[in-house]
Amino acid sequence: MPDGGYADTYSPRKVLDDPSFRVLASGEAPAPDANIAAFYNPNHEIHLVEKPRPTPGPGQVLVHVRSTGICGSDVHFWKHGRVGDSMVVTDECGSGHESAGEVIETGEGVTQWKVGDRVAIEAGVPCSKPSCDYCVAGRYNACPDVVFFSTPPFHGTLTRFHLHPAEWLHRLPDSLSFEEGSLCEPLAVALAGIERAGLRLGDSTLICGAGPIGLVSLLSARAAGAEPIVITDLFQSRLDFAKKLVPGVRTVLIERGLTPKDAAQKIKAAADGPVKVAIECSGAESSVHTAVHAAQFGGKVFIIGVGKSEQVFPFMHLSANEIDVSFQYRYANQYPKAIRLVAGGLINLKPLVTHRFKLEEAVSAFHVAADPSQGAIKVQIQD
Repeated sequence: MPDGGYADTYSPRKVLDDPSFRVLASGEAPAPDANIAAFYNPNHEIHLVEKPRPTPGPGQVLVHVRSTGICGSDVHFWKHGRVGDSMVVTDECGSGHESAGEVIETGEGVTQWKVGDRVAIEAGVPCSKPSCDYCVAGRYNACPDVVFFSTPPFHGTLTRFHLHPAEWLHRLPDSLSFEEGSLCEPLAVALAGIERAGLRLGDSTLICGAGPIGLVSLLSARAAGAEPIVITDLFQSRLDFAKKLVPGVRTVLIERGLTPKDAAQKIKAAADGPVKVAIECSGAESSVHTAVHAAQFGGKVFIIGVGKSEQVFPFMHLSANEIDVSFQYRYANQYPKAIRLVAGGLINLKPLVTHRFKLEEAVSAFHVAADPSQGAIKVQIQD
């Protein structure tokens, strides 16, 4: 666990060791005013818990979380207990990091927020120390002492009352709903990818995967002026959804058993040639290979997706075609931009939400999010 910055302030033990912390029995109704949350554990269980209502200290704000989206990583932590080798569920751990809510209490020294303010919660809180090169350079997503809520061991924001540093909240305009505010988190991921991929007006672009991150990447690429845009997926229903979201997108169904080279030929046919930028959003090795073979000489393959720890890449094809491959870890400096783009009407996130649940129904929400047959794109939990 990180040992600097906010790690002590948000130590998970403060919740787990509190006498009021308890796991609710299946079907048990929580008290109406209880601070409930959805937790997973090493036994791959997902359940509601009651935990203490925090009190804000200096520089902190207590937020009534009004809307939280379920991310694929939340489901992955529940089902598999880890993401990579460094993020491992070892105890009860609170879920959720795509949240927005309302300020209900402020701590000493907080002047920029007042009760009733509507905010989006940036879940990754770095140490912000002058001695941290990454924080000083503005690449705070690499801070070794970051507290990222819902990444083990730190508890997440899928809870009724969440305590947060005042400087890591972002004001929501009156025109944005709490739901849109929570969707600014996956949008921040996509915007970081668009920025770091160097996508420019008129660039031919491939997006691999039409899940939530692929779809917000599609929206972002369209707002950035990419043309043409091709999006791929294994499921026709997701491609149909993408077509409704951005009618001008060109869709390519990847049939199971199709080789990456053959899939790349389908993509190049749809795009009228190889693409300049490929944004890979699935993390699957075969999809990465497909993106590589669909890219033009001097093109860029930018990988947002999370996949298995070790993969094989077509090294000599990359080398002989001067194709650059880059990766992304979370995001930095994207929330203000995300809010501006949504508030200004350049990106419409509302159609992404396919299912909504009450906070008390969070366990059911997780089961829907984890079941492909339910057709969920983005599941929202509201309170």
